Order: sequence, then C-alpha cells, then structure tokens
Amino acid sequence: MDGLGNPIRLFLTAGHIHDSTVATEVLSGVTLSGSTVLADKAYGTLNIRTYIESQDAAYCIPPKSNAKNPWACDFLPL
Repeated sequence: MDGLGNPIRLFLTAGHIHDSTVATEVLSGVTLSGSTVLADKAYGTLNIRTYIESQDAAYCIPPKSNAKNPWACDFLPL
C-alpha cells in the first residue's frame, strides 16, 4: 500500500498458501529503496527481513513473542 493506504500491487494465492511465503515475490515488484516496509509479525521471517534490507530499505515488523533472537522494532503495542 502507498502512504495513503491504497494498494499498489495485488498477488492472489490459493487459500492454503500463507501470504508470507510469497511476500518477497510481491515486494520484488515494488521499488523499496529508501523506504520502510510496515508489516505484522507474521511477516517477520528472516527471509523477508533479509530481502527488504538487500533492497536498501528498512522494516518495521514486530518480532513474535516466542522469537529466539528478537530484533528492535519501533512500534507501540496496543
């Protein structure tokens, strides 16, 4: 989504496919350089975070509560 919440790319998957498994493919169609990717903790896999950083971008994705090596995240939990 853009800064106003409008979708900029749509990727439809089958119902049994978790969104995080195709996240890097979806992100590959968007210029990430210099931006920050916001996502919920389901998208905090090492693969996704590494991809975002490789595109010269940052991420704001909270770690899961059971993460063995939690990373810093600038967010306020509700």
